[in-house]
Amino acid sequence: MKKILALTLAVLMLASVAVVFSSCGDAGDDFKLGVILLHDEKSTYDLNFIEAVERAAEALGLEEDQVIYKKNIPEGNECYDAAADLVDQGCDVIFADSFGHESYIVKAAKEFPEVQFCHATGTTAHTEGLDNFHNAFASIYEGRYLAGVAAGLKLKEMMEADNTIKPVIGYVGAFTYAEVISGYTSYYLGVKSIVPEVTMKVQFTGSWYNEGWERDAANVLIQEGCVLISQHADSMGAPSACEIKLIPNVSYNGSTIESCPNTFIVSSKIDWTPYFKLICENTMNGEAIPTDWTGTIETGSVALTDVNGNVAAEGTQTTLDAVKAELVAGTRKVFDTDTFTVTVVKEGDDKLNANATVDENGKLTAYLADVDTDEAFTGDTNVVSDGYFHESENRSAPYFDIQIDGIELLNAKF
Repeated sequence: MKKILALTLAVLMLASVAVVFSSCGDAGDDFKLGVILLHDEKSTYDLNFIEAVERAAEALGLEEDQVIYKKNIPEGNECYDAAADLVDQGCDVIFADSFGHESYIVKAAKEFPEVQFCHATGTTAHTEGLDNFHNAFASIYEGRYLAGVAAGLKLKEMMEADNTIKPVIGYVGAFTYAEVISGYTSYYLGVKSIVPEVTMKVQFTGSWYNEGWERDAANVLIQEGCVLISQHADSMGAPSACEIKLIPNVSYNGSTIESCPNTFIVSSKIDWTPYFKLICENTMNGEAIPTDWTGTIETGSVALTDVNGNVAAEGTQTTLDAVKAELVAGTRKVFDTDTFTVTVVKEGDDKLNANATVDENGKLTAYLADVDTDEAFTGDTNVVSDGYFHESENRSAPYFDIQIDGIELLNAKF
């Protein structure tokens, strides 16, 4: 009798396990991911997302028809229309990749509460209070800083080889948003950690993707005497201009070594693969997606390409490995307030560094960041303590929008 009972229990346990696996398999088979892109594969920014989606889909065993792309979707109501169509096509999770998509994704999330909506670079998920709307970003400022270290080593090598070279570098920026400011400042501080006397000029384009404007911006910087250029813009415009003029270049979102073998040094990027795996797996398993997720170097979300040994300074990789270890250990902080000074404008421009408190030496002692974003971007949270600016710790999207000394903005409008 005991043997029969034991056998019966074993059969029931196997059956229950089979049911569990069967239900997971069914969820995976029926699951669909929708991806809304501002541009397409021609944009280094959007290509980075596409490649991450493909890596995640392969790791999860998703079939081709389980991932649906909406490409070249403007930051307007077209985004809402794309999201609604993806819902109609049966998508369980819908992801949008551009800052300006956010309000339209929120609108869709409110209308379709049974679908999960995720958005990169956004700021409002933690204040909207929706169970099905989520923001995500990564501590890319650490990657930018590392890329700056590589640039600094190259600049130092150039100056040692030719004493007529001045430590002036350039940066092509898309907009005067905190995301761009945080990026170019962290990059500059990386360079400055190697070449303390360096200064940087920034030329804005007013567009995330415009190859002609980005090329023109790089050429302006070259004319201004910049001997090394980086960017936060999404086309090959700036790297191509640098290759023609043989100006060393640090790109963004992927290697440009094939097109720019004589000037490319290194590139930083956010690797979105861990996040895509997370939102897909959690949805298939019926688990919640984090409201506001920040990827890090440790999660594999902040990455550097291989260093171009034909252009980079000797020993660059060894130095990068050592600095990366310090960032991971927390013994080095990108926005260490001992490494930069700030000038608060008292007259003329009431916006520039208005939320900053500095001491008599220009050291930043407090800063009210607009963590809980409103239409006026009102500062609401002090993010300076323990000797550094706590970027992306109170919200995933960057909020470092301080203009520090040593960086000149050529055409900024705030």
